[in-house]
Amino acid sequence: MGWDGAAFYNRWVTAQRTQIDLLELWPQILIWARELGLSQIGVTGIDLSSAEPGLQAWLAAGFHGSMGYMQSHGMKRARPAELVPGTVSVITARMDYLPANTPPDWLVRETTRSLQPGEAVVSLYARGRDYHKVLRSRLQKLQDRIAQAIGPFGHRVFTDSAPVLEAELATRSGLGWRGKHTLVLSREAGSMFFLGELFVDFALPETTATSAHCGQCTACIDLCPTQAIVGPYKLDARRCISYLTIEHAGPIDEALRPLIGNRIYGCDDCQLACPWNKFAQVSPLPDWQSRDGLDAGSIAGLMAWNEAEFLRRTEGSAIRRIGHARWLRNLALAAGNALASDALATSEREKLVQSLQTLKSHADPVVQEQAAWSLVQG
Repeated sequence: MGWDGAAFYNRWVTAQRTQIDLLELWPQILIWARELGLSQIGVTGIDLSSAEPGLQAWLAAGFHGSMGYMQSHGMKRARPAELVPGTVSVITARMDYLPANTPPDWLVRETTRSLQPGEAVVSLYARGRDYHKVLRSRLQKLQDRIAQAIGPFGHRVFTDSAPVLEAELATRSGLGWRGKHTLVLSREAGSMFFLGELFVDFALPETTATSAHCGQCTACIDLCPTQAIVGPYKLDARRCISYLTIEHAGPIDEALRPLIGNRIYGCDDCQLACPWNKFAQVSPLPDWQSRDGLDAGSIAGLMAWNEAEFLRRTEGSAIRRIGHARWLRNLALAAGNALASDALATSEREKLVQSLQTLKSHADPVVQEQAAWSLVQG
């Protein structure tokens, strides 16, 4: 019988894993996760079959809007082992994103931003670095540390970047429960956090799911500007401001335009309305510090960015992927809503009108149309 190096290596890896398991691998993974800036991690299995009917119903209702990829991936989202063959367990991660310099009255401050007609509001999560890159990098480093302990293993890292039911995996692993706005909620951290996953090809003990604590509260449903939350745990993306300002490429429905107000990238309203976010945690990571112009920028000031400046200022930011034209469309819409407000200062009104006049000759017809509509509002 000849030497079979591969078989020997596989037996050695299995022995190593068994030895590490005896030394309690999971508590060590928890320590590594904290050292890498992850706020919380959990573990769940890969049987998500009970989530398939809900996903099918959501797609059948057309709530995914123009996000065709949601439908093209079918039920693969609910079948981790089809997405990554060999997957046995999923390590889920939560990463808080409130910047370290967040003031105690941040909820009040953020809520009142929508009342300042000349101010452009960017969703909190998008004011710093691109979360895809930050969280994915941290999870990859966690994988590296595990591999150093147990040897190479099959894995794949995800952060809102593939057909994965992230919220479902997060709730099953105990990171929180599903709020009525469909986001994951935590008693210790509200909902101001990112989610990520590490698919692995070995078994880990599953962490315990937590119970829901929304009770009779409907604040998120009641205060959604566009009534996109059509019922508890049901979101019609076609009405959601985050979808409209980020995912939707064409003209925005005229009936929804006034409701978007001064929100130019994403929307935090359902989270700001949620009582649990008084427990939202700040992050020590410098990645989430707001970039210049994205924390409290004026609509007129941001409209002045040409494409080169937009690309420079959004380098390494999640905002860059919508492109300059869609950025201008969103700003033009916010400008129209500002012009319709009696609270807008005369100097700001003149700047916005001038900027919109310029955009009427923009190369993108969607921007042209939006600028024309907005000028009429004034």
